[in-house]
Amino acid sequence: METETGLPHRSWWTPYLFLAPGLVMVTLFSLWPFVNTVVLSFTDAQILRGGGFVGLDNYRRAFADPDFWVATGNSVLYLVVVVPCLVLLPLALAVLVQAKIPGIGFFRSAFYTPVIASAVVVGLIWQWVLRSDGLVNTVFRRLHLVSEPIPFLTDSTMLLVSAMIVTVWKGLGYYMVFYLAALGNVSATLHEAAAIDGAGPVRRFFSITVPQVKPMMLLVGTLSAISALRVFTEIYILGGESGGPGGGARTLPFLIRQVGLGFSGETGYACAISILLFLLTLVFSLLGRRLSKGDEP
Repeated sequence: METETGLPHRSWWTPYLFLAPGLVMVTLFSLWPFVNTVVLSFTDAQILRGGGFVGLDNYRRAFADPDFWVATGNSVLYLVVVVPCLVLLPLALAVLVQAKIPGIGFFRSAFYTPVIASAVVVGLIWQWVLRSDGLVNTVFRRLHLVSEPIPFLTDSTMLLVSAMIVTVWKGLGYYMVFYLAALGNVSATLHEAAAIDGAGPVRRFFSITVPQVKPMMLLVGTLSAISALRVFTEIYILGGESGGPGGGARTLPFLIRQVGLGFSGETGYACAISILLFLLTLVFSLLGRRLSKGDEP
């Protein structure tokens, strides 16, 4: 059927027809798992057994569980240390590789290579580098800087620091690309005018470049905060299934995996911790959004 203009007639439901596949996918793979997790968090369900309603018992158990607070502390510490590094270091790296000089493409590719490498491969490489007889300890001992191997992987605190180093190293190239896009939009005219007024490179960086890329810095901060709260692979590869000595380096995703794993896994309790992690992530996401809105015109 055609309209007076010769174009095919469109029913009111035509746009919804195009949206339907996407809505079905989101419902099946995002909305339904989230709702199911919320429901299970109020039950004592296990992997092979449907649970009964237990109200807020799982949440009360989490708040009284020392392991939960250790994991929460590690996740927050991870966020506090890693996020500033992933906001500032990629910006410095992007400024360095922004220069259009021969051969700079090689360095851009080299810095981006860890991003496309598998997290497992990256973890195994760093395990070889940081273990007691690994590269770092061997070099330090040959240089007589240490008499005993540094316990990068056998001490809970050092293991957490090692995992942070791996996370920052792997994320540098990823966020560097973000900043390269933002730096491309910084007006060269402003830099030229400031240079004519006598402003040096450092003054121009802090007075012109940083304000121009500040929205991108807030975006990178929000994204890296969410990633920091979800960290699991680095801890698992470097510290093993126990999460380091006594599980002292476990983060919240690691604890969720441990609690809910196996035939006797406590699905309900793991879902309750998952919801608490979701709320913690939501707080930092809203904080980042609020800071971003403060910069909007």
